Amino acid sequence: MRNGPLAVVAASVLWGTAGTAGLLVSADSVALAAARLVIGGAALVLLAGKGVTKAIRPGVLLAAVAVAAYQLCFFAAVSRTGVAIGTVVAIGSGPVFTGLLSWVLHGRRPSGRWSAATAAAICGCAALIVGGGAESGGQMVSGLLFALLGGVLYAFYAVMAAHAIGQGAGSGAVMGVMFGGAALIMLPVLLVSGVGWLGEPRGLLAVLYLGLGTTALSYFLYGRGLRTTPVATAATLALAEPAVAALLGLVVLGERLAPVSIAGLVLLALSLVAVAVPEKAAGQTVPERELESLP
Repeated sequence: MRNGPLAVVAASVLWGTAGTAGLLVSADSVALAAARLVIGGAALVLLAGKGVTKAIRPGVLLAAVAVAAYQLCFFAAVSRTGVAIGTVVAIGSGPVFTGLLSWVLHGRRPSGRWSAATAAAICGCAALIVGGGAESGGQMVSGLLFALLGGVLYAFYAVMAAHAIGQGAGSGAVMGVMFGGAALIMLPVLLVSGVGWLGEPRGLLAVLYLGLGTTALSYFLYGRGLRTTPVATAATLALAEPAVAALLGLVVLGERLAPVSIAGLVLLALSLVAVAVPEKAAGQTVPERELESLP
């Protein structure tokens, strides 16, 4: 199946809209993350149906905890650093952590091509930060720490999901367990944080989009992509997210990007092409190559 990388990129584009949608709501980051997961997790469980029970494994349950924690870190980072920088650091650090975790936990050493393309992509992300990092004030350090922790959490649940899918669990079922579990964790948080802001039409529409679009649909696509795409490659392709976030921050929120940031976007786009295209051109059957190599 050759559509794996395309599914991952499509998911990443949806993720890239989350930060902008979140900043258009009056709720704090904790309430917003909780509402997004409760809605998205419930939708993914419904999509998975009876297959959910077959995907309940220790690693996937731990991944559900990581999913919940990632949401909190992501929105906390974005609220402190801005959409472009928070998203770039959280997702830009993801491929490095993902490649290392995949290597350490499952013995899957990243290829030289992946390493070169990922290094170029991270340079592009760094250019985005340089171009916009001076405008976020004193909360920049704490925001960057939240974003880096988010990158570690993202890498962990991506590796756990890919491993479970590689062992034969359905991709929809794995996502249902991960996000359904995260929804259960975040439901009390949502109730304690308050739901009054959901009475505003703007807040309700935004959280429905975050839950159904940037969570349920995006992770359904991501799970499909992980069937045939190595998790380290998927993490690099997911760097389409900060590019989309940066463009939306520029167009919708009025954030400013310096010329060096624009150059970073171009470098980022080229690196994503370098990761995705050679696998299609190699003429190999991706499912057999990848699934047979999983432990």
